[in-house]
Amino acid sequence: MGFHLPVIRRASFKGSQATSKFEEVPKGYFVVYVGDKQKRFVIPISYLNQPSFQVLLSQAEEEFGYDHPMGGLSIPCSEDVFQQIASHLNGK
Repeated sequence: MGFHLPVIRRASFKGSQATSKFEEVPKGYFVVYVGDKQKRFVIPISYLNQPSFQVLLSQAEEEFGYDHPMGGLSIPCSEDVFQQIASHLNGK
């Protein structure tokens, strides 16, 4: 499965306001957007190796491609389903 992750830009902060719409993402993590409201999740890169997450990536590729205007991937499932999968992956 071939894909590339977009570069996540780091935000610079001035007081309490970010000067960029991108928030800092820790090394070893990436951003996905999930559900109708496109809720933002920062998740470990290690998820990419998990079969259940690879199914979500395949669905995302079919529906959205891998280019997101906000610098992450859009995952075509509900927040509840995504959180269930993520909690299962965190338990491993």
